[in-house]
Amino acid sequence: MSDDEMISERYASVWDAISDTPAEALNMQMRSELMVALKKIIKEKGWTQAEAAKQLGVTQPRISDLLRGKISLFGLDSLVNMVAAAGHQVDLKVRDAA
Repeated sequence: MSDDEMISERYASVWDAISDTPAEALNMQMRSELMVALKKIIKEKGWTQAEAAKQLGVTQPRISDLLRGKISLFGLDSLVNMVAAAGHQVDLKVRDAA
């Protein structure tokens, strides 16, 4: 197939492009947003990885995985627990799909 014949697909988000289902894409997007928030919290508090691990109730290697963006190693529940341990809360909003 030539370049001119290739069909390009458009996706609503990067998560849609790399996920098999809309549910999986949404889950990955939510995990990503929580990971970004946790990275920001850790940076704002000036925590080392060891300090962050102690404060968030996980191991230092777990914080390393978080900071390196290893999304596949984290579930929503563990990320929500870490946000809560950092003294923050997660707000959830459910709306009709566009």
